[in-house]
Amino acid sequence: MNVDHAFFCGNPALDFAATLRARRTLRFETLVSPDRLDAWYVESGVVDAVSPSREADVEQAVAVREAVYDLITARRLGEAYDEEALAVVNGTARKPSATPQLTTTGRWTDATPEEALATVARHAVEVLGGPDVPLLKECGNPECTRVYIDRSRGVRRQWCGMESCGNKVKAAAYRARKKQARTTAAAR
Repeated sequence: MNVDHAFFCGNPALDFAATLRARRTLRFETLVSPDRLDAWYVESGVVDAVSPSREADVEQAVAVREAVYDLITARRLGEAYDEEALAVVNGTARKPSATPQLTTTGRWTDATPEEALATVARHAVEVLGGPDVPLLKECGNPECTRVYIDRSRGVRRQWCGMESCGNKVKAAAYRARKKQARTTAAAR
């Protein structure tokens, strides 16, 4: 599986929750080291630069990620929030977050790992308490557990991303139809 970070979900908190891929099957972890966590913060656009994370920062980030995923799932399914997950996200969101600065070359956001994580937690609070809640959907690929904001026309998007999951599902369906047609033709 590709270890590059992916950003299909429409919100940094949703993309952060998706850093554990295929939760129901393979459980592919992308935040495997402090360097990978730092890379995610920068690649996601949450910050422009982050001071080096430590292993403890990764453990904290994974705990927040799991709490965010639990809350997203509960909200999407119309269930009550888990109190512990709620406390983790709210506690993290209360901490100082990354603060953008204006420089001679434009906007720049430099942060510590704790500030970057607080920023992600605030994104989670905003998406779960905001107007996009009815647009939260889980990817239609049975192996994918990404939750995304469906802003498509008619709110008919089925996959987190066409290039990641949509093509795989469509190709598998095509192969299944071809196989069925061959089986039917051979039986005649």
